[in-house]
Amino acid sequence: MDARPPSYARVSLALMTHSAEANLLGNVHGGEIMKLADSTAGAVASRHSGGPAVTAQMDEMAFLHPVHVGDIVRTSAQVNWAGRSSMEIGVRVEAQPWNDASDAPRHVASAYFVFVAVDEAGRPRPVPGLAPETPDEERRMREAEIRRRHRLARKNAIESDRLS
Repeated sequence: MDARPPSYARVSLALMTHSAEANLLGNVHGGEIMKLADSTAGAVASRHSGGPAVTAQMDEMAFLHPVHVGDIVRTSAQVNWAGRSSMEIGVRVEAQPWNDASDAPRHVASAYFVFVAVDEAGRPRPVPGLAPETPDEERRMREAEIRRRHRLARKNAIESDRLS
């Protein structure tokens, strides 16, 4: 299986938010933003792996600014790292007022998801490697490897503690 560049599977989705998605403060509920980010990451994972992939973990999501009802929300995502059957997908979320195109989109959230490619029986299947083409893609891959080491160390520490 030949390695693929991040650009091969890159995806961007957009939607206009509505009052049905609002929280008690009148902003878009964080769960709605998470759902859109997960959907975008899922499309990237399926494209990169060439078939079904499932969310295994949401490693991190940072909300930087609120999203207001009526904002146009755009997500963009790409593969940051690929292993044997799993992939880390980075997602950037931006928002822009629906009625003011002169406002630059505002970076409102970032997230990292881990997806696992699965076969028809739901078992992990191999995925293509990742072939970064730019310094930014190489940096993303290095940082994803650090996050992966931290995830594994945390998992091992918790399992070890449970055996004590």
